[in-house]
Amino acid sequence: MTIYGYARVSTEGQSLTAQIADLKAAGAQRVFQEKISGAKRSRAQLDRLLATLDAGDVLIVARLDRLARSTRDLLNILAKVGEAGATFRSLGEAWADTTTAHGRLILTVLGGLAEFERHLIVTRTGEGRKRAKDRGVLFGRPPKLTPHQTREAIARRDNGETLTSIARSFNVSHSTISRL
Repeated sequence: MTIYGYARVSTEGQSLTAQIADLKAAGAQRVFQEKISGAKRSRAQLDRLLATLDAGDVLIVARLDRLARSTRDLLNILAKVGEAGATFRSLGEAWADTTTAHGRLILTVLGGLAEFERHLIVTRTGEGRKRAKDRGVLFGRPPKLTPHQTREAIARRDNGETLTSIARSFNVSHSTISRL
């Protein structure tokens, strides 16, 4: 069993010193550290740490906001920790501790709430899209050519002009003209 720490600050001007000291005092044998925004999906050191975890290992952080920006992000990271057979503990939030039954219960409830919230968002988004379509809102990219340009391009194609020359005159690709 190895205890790993993860320390992160958002900017180069901030210091990791306090986090590293707290993690080492809590028993971390190795601390992965990086200076990168938590909003970034890909954090190289966190990815390396997650790939390093084995069954029985423990990942500790000074505070949850050093690990994840959102509940969904936290739960995704904790799922990876669990898949490795490792456990997780936050020094700043005693309830975020998968080494105890109570901590696992709380994180399971949070996971259920996050899934429920995601379902509500998908439902509301779908309803909003339907209302917008009913109002005549068009989704997707706007057409490259106006209706007048479309009619002109079709007429020129019917008169034998090549797709490439028509496309060049409208500054579009030949496939745009062929779809007309």
